[in-house]
Amino acid sequence: MQKITRDLLLEKASSLLKNGVVNRVLGWKSGDFDYDVTPAVFETEEELKKDFVYGDFCGANFSKYLIKETKKSEEKVLVFLKPCDTYSFNQLLTEHRFDRERVYAVGIPCQGMADIHKIRSLAGEGILGAEAKEGKILVHTLYDGDLELAREDCIAERCKNCKSKKHVAYDELIGEEGETVESGRFDQVAQLEKMSPDERFAFWRQELSRCIRCNACRDVCPACTCEKCVFNNPQSGVENKAISDSFEEKMFHIIRAFHVAGRCTDCGECSRVCPQHIPLHLLNRKFIKDINDFYGEYQAGETVGSRAPLVNYAVDDLEPADAIAKGGE
Repeated sequence: MQKITRDLLLEKASSLLKNGVVNRVLGWKSGDFDYDVTPAVFETEEELKKDFVYGDFCGANFSKYLIKETKKSEEKVLVFLKPCDTYSFNQLLTEHRFDRERVYAVGIPCQGMADIHKIRSLAGEGILGAEAKEGKILVHTLYDGDLELAREDCIAERCKNCKSKKHVAYDELIGEEGETVESGRFDQVAQLEKMSPDERFAFWRQELSRCIRCNACRDVCPACTCEKCVFNNPQSGVENKAISDSFEEKMFHIIRAFHVAGRCTDCGECSRVCPQHIPLHLLNRKFIKDINDFYGEYQAGETVGSRAPLVNYAVDDLEPADAIAKGGE
């Protein structure tokens, strides 16, 4: 498979910008550290050459950013999309959240992105920088010098359980196209289902008790695109930035999971940005698994215009009573 490098993407972005195909580029920019990569908009070739980066820490899903970017100008914006990103891209098109004619999408293959939290658990604190090097992750530390970690041990959980290496949307593809893969992404959900109701409640109470209500999961989620969010409503009882009681801390995430049910593409952005490392993606995967079990397999965002089973009636749909009975198993 062709190796995707910064220079390769920089050349493509500069060419499209220079030839007037696009008038800005949605890409990646380094933060304070090598692993602290953030989405950024570049409007000139000079900006690209100076700040554009690409590497193992460029895990952000750009799809949601297109809602805002496509409103800025009628001219096209270039966006680089990994295979998993394209599902969110299609789902947002299905929901008419941005104008497809204002986007030039370039698909890029992906072999998984590194997770700085995993690297910290292996290398300890005092990390000054991290970089990919010949199948390894070279970590520069303050106390222990340079450490080499196996790349496989540093890959994000969502990437290890990737649903597909195949793009479902693009205008142009760089590198080779991948395939839909068999993954164990529902294995952890199955383990939770084996617990008793009390054990599951205790598990989620413990996990959600760490929530600081920073709203990062909501803000990054491609399925959360309401212009006015219910959680910003002072009359809702769940609007507090900091949790006020144990009921409120649970309801925020449970309500959000219900809101995105049938529309979540399982991109994993919620867990990626959570500063408390709460496995929020497991809530969404539980909904996805139940939808597959109750109504037949369905992947949100696989095609533009597809109707989720929860909003599409069929005469052989599962009866509510049967769903409740299965939920208690």
